[in-house]
Amino acid sequence: MTDQQNLSPETEAARSLLSAKAVRERSHQLLQHGLEGRLRHFTVHPDRLDACADEVVATIREAYPSLDIPFHARWRHFSAGGYDRWEAVMGGAPWTDAGAMARSAFDLAIMSVLLDAGAGAQWRYEEGRTGETFARSEGLAVASFDMFIGGAFSSRPEDPFRVDADVLLTLRPEDLAEGFQVSADNPLVGLEGRAALLNRLGRTVAVNPDIFGQHDDPRPGGLFDVVAATAEDDTIRATAILDALLTYLGPIWPGRITLGGIDLGDTWRHPLVEAPDATNGLIPFHKLSQWLAYSLIEPLEWAGFRVVDVDGLTGLPEYRNGGLFLDSGVLSLKDPADADRPHNVDSTLVVEWRALTVALLDRIAEPIRAKLGFKAEDFPLAKVLEGGTWATGRRLAKDRRPGGAPPLTIISDGTVF
Repeated sequence: MTDQQNLSPETEAARSLLSAKAVRERSHQLLQHGLEGRLRHFTVHPDRLDACADEVVATIREAYPSLDIPFHARWRHFSAGGYDRWEAVMGGAPWTDAGAMARSAFDLAIMSVLLDAGAGAQWRYEEGRTGETFARSEGLAVASFDMFIGGAFSSRPEDPFRVDADVLLTLRPEDLAEGFQVSADNPLVGLEGRAALLNRLGRTVAVNPDIFGQHDDPRPGGLFDVVAATAEDDTIRATAILDALLTYLGPIWPGRITLGGIDLGDTWRHPLVEAPDATNGLIPFHKLSQWLAYSLIEPLEWAGFRVVDVDGLTGLPEYRNGGLFLDSGVLSLKDPADADRPHNVDSTLVVEWRALTVALLDRIAEPIRAKLGFKAEDFPLAKVLEGGTWATGRRLAKDRRPGGAPPLTIISDGTVF
């Protein structure tokens, strides 16, 4: 990386947005505007937070009566239907050491999370081994898992459980369509965008062998070695995982806003966001990167590391968490007609919704912990999300709308939601 002293002020300002700290600070800025009635699209009703927390606690107690809740991560989806698919793979995999296992787990998690944008209400995946049918995030997880263990992303027939840069580079939408059982009757939203994202991942990994190929041919899982190198006494900060993802995978995101030569990825404009530098008016979310950071914690733990500072990451600004606050009345639309029209992901309305979601997840974590009798260190935000807010958002959506659709319709390219 470039020496910090040689960075232009603009580049230094841009880099400051590549952090969970920036996501949190700027989201809370917009929440404050909302509490003071200055947002264009939303009214905030803080008096409804306690009742919303009650809904989340009810979900947690039903799903996890022992209150032993795992982290919010892609690995939960790989166990859809109560079958631990990864555990089954670990039993027969040809890995020779913990590092080889962790690179494979990183490969799977990175590839699968990048395919985990909204699938749309119609798409389904029928799993051959169980005969079960899955939709949405679980379906995308099981479909990508099946492609992975079938060697669809490996360039080595003798070693299927890997994702190689050269395979990603040449992946076509048709390949994904086949693996994901897409047809005219089973459409998947954003198929082209998903394939293009994996192509860019392959290119980024291929041209940076010093990062992604330290112990093997270039593969996304090579990022394990970068993150492992940050360990002190076998302890790794969760924020170090996100730092590595934002630093080294930044070029994979579709070109949106660049500043000082830095592609800011999942960063958007809002007129009320204030900063004393070139980032004025910009707010980052890094949703998929943070979802991925949460999903890489367990592979690091399996490899013998202890991951700390998990609450350094933020809640995820996606439509289940965001829908929770709308459906429980913590948020309301200033113009109710906005619920009936689609919105671009860069619209002020969607930016406000996502920022309020991040900040309100911080706010609601405390009453949820209090109702369950936990301290923050024993019940980090990653458990609140899993237990939790995401599942409650889905439950309330099912109660209110056909097919469990979210309360707002977002026009996405398959790389944000």
